[in-house]
Amino acid sequence: MSERVLMKGNEAIGEAAIRAGCLYYFGYPITPQSEIPEYMAKQLPQRGGVYLQAESEVAAVNMVYGAAACGVRSMTSSSSPGFSLKQEGISYIAAAELPCLLVNVQRGGPGLGTIQPGQADYFQATKGGGHGDYRLLVLAPNSVQEMFDLTILGFELADKYRIPALLLADGALGQMMEAVSLEVSLQAKPEKQWAVTGRRGRVEPNVVKTLCFDQDTLEEHNRSLQRKYKLLEQQEVRYEELYTEDAELILVAYGISARLARSAVMQARAKGLRVGLFRPITLFPFPEEALFQLTAKNTQAFLVVELSSGQMIEDVERVTRRQKPVHFHGRTGGNIPTVDEIYDQIVQIMNKGGN
Repeated sequence: MSERVLMKGNEAIGEAAIRAGCLYYFGYPITPQSEIPEYMAKQLPQRGGVYLQAESEVAAVNMVYGAAACGVRSMTSSSSPGFSLKQEGISYIAAAELPCLLVNVQRGGPGLGTIQPGQADYFQATKGGGHGDYRLLVLAPNSVQEMFDLTILGFELADKYRIPALLLADGALGQMMEAVSLEVSLQAKPEKQWAVTGRRGRVEPNVVKTLCFDQDTLEEHNRSLQRKYKLLEQQEVRYEELYTEDAELILVAYGISARLARSAVMQARAKGLRVGLFRPITLFPFPEEALFQLTAKNTQAFLVVELSSGQMIEDVERVTRRQKPVHFHGRTGGNIPTVDEIYDQIVQIMNKGGN
């Protein structure tokens, strides 16, 4: 029987990171993710790693740059305004093709906003929040168990593709407590021939940098990055479907919103309404083909549910090519929609024949 422990979502991230072989954590406290640095401060030094509270979010992300360049598993975490401060360093890490794990436990904004949950960092996460043409591998959990599992997956995919992976959670999941299976089956870590480790028998030492004055060389580097992102789109798309085979209305949601949407779908099904749920697990690569295929079935319309004014809905509209109506229900300011709210939206849309 696998080991199961009652944990907060933030604590599950910390425990998963340690079990995944993370040796260095650099961070800075900010609600609602502060349990991650607290957990790492207590546990990581006792289990062979190093915890360092940086003087700022900017310093923390650049410390991750240095540790990742040396080939060790490292991570940082923050929440929305703090994560925004990391964007320049994240662009550098992406440009240098350094594997690491980034965690954003989102809160309501813009600005300092609130300490309550939000999902308005979707654009920042999926479109490249810093400067330049780069993307992150973005994983969106919707349970404490997935906070644990996707943390481990994030480290492994980061190493496999030499890309920074982002776990995009929210304050509700971070503070939620659920039973978690701590069973881990790790893949073999790839050998990092590129790491900055001194000569070690090489004629020249490895160098990690992002500055390039030759425009043709930089252009080829950008093309190489885009080829990597295309490969991710071919090989690493993850999503979940519920009752989509016969659904006339399909809800699209991720994270905590997907849990609420799922309950609303079950309530609608109990009333005889043909409603389904499509949940992206990878926000980049976005599960475009799977979602587009649903437009050819019985689906008459889509309903996107987010804790924002509407961000993922733009990807849903783009992917479905507006062949079917795409409706939206969002809450902001730290408010979370109730299941009954979402169910009422379902009924209104179904009564109008999807229009």
